[in-house]
Amino acid sequence: MSPRAISEHALHHPPVLHVDDTVETAVRAVLESGMPALATVDRRERFAGIFGEREFMAALFPGYLRELRHTGFLRRSLDEVLEKREGCRDEPIGPYLTTDHVEVGPDFSDVAVAEIFLHHRVLVVPVIDAGRVDGLLLRRDFYRALARRFLDGG
Repeated sequence: MSPRAISEHALHHPPVLHVDDTVETAVRAVLESGMPALATVDRRERFAGIFGEREFMAALFPGYLRELRHTGFLRRSLDEVLEKREGCRDEPIGPYLTTDHVEVGPDFSDVAVAEIFLHHRVLVVPVIDAGRVDGLLLRRDFYRALARRFLDGG
């Protein structure tokens, strides 16, 4: 069995975002891709970070919301938040990126990918080759391929 037999089922090559893309453009691209997040590159086309579901919510909701353990005392409706943060639509995504370096190189293995998904709360892992985005590994697809292998008896 290949050291990437499972990971190959999780590898995708969606479009990349750019740090100067607006939140609106990025949200549309994420939705259209069917991915939970997309890799983002800087002006030199080098990997800069990830923008997806969580990053969009960070752009949309006030910063203090991330610090709260319970929001029951906040009585704002989602419509109020959307109206109040309408301006984020035209903001660049750069400040909202997740820039943790949770990635693999082009010679990754199933074990390396499994270790990342076990130890980091990420939905995607970018494959980076010399600073350039070469693809994205999706946790849900890795899980499905791994589960099928397990259920089929190896």
